[in-house]
Amino acid sequence: MPRIPFHYVDLRTFCYETEDEKRVEQALRALLPEEFEVTRTESTGHHGDRIIVFSARVENADGVRTVLSGLAELPDFDTLLDELDERVTDNTELFLRLDKQAAFRGEIRRGDGVTLRAKVEAYPATKESAVENAREALDAAERLDASGSE
Repeated sequence: MPRIPFHYVDLRTFCYETEDEKRVEQALRALLPEEFEVTRTESTGHHGDRIIVFSARVENADGVRTVLSGLAELPDFDTLLDELDERVTDNTELFLRLDKQAAFRGEIRRGDGVTLRAKVEAYPATKESAVENAREALDAAERLDASGSE
């Protein structure tokens, strides 16, 4: 996949007081390239409980390839491709939610817990163009292995 039509991919998850911080961070890292920097921010919930926000922004092409090839492992990958019209916004952003528990086990599944937001390159910057670019990139990612090579 020579060209990656994404400016960046943001991944974010929350660690609630009842969860193990290291395990939640490990779940997020399962979706990222090896040795990737994860930002940790502490916050407070509505009832005063501690919430830690783990986030990462992948901006380089090799890193984005790694994230996309992980998405290609989704059991319902074809359904994701069919839903791109609903998942890409007018601002050319792709949104997807992934299962935090599955990610901790090293599996990529859709579900709750991890939010993925990817800014799709589109010239002109229209939803239709972004959907087409995202579809081409995800189709190509399906042929890649986790290291980013075919």
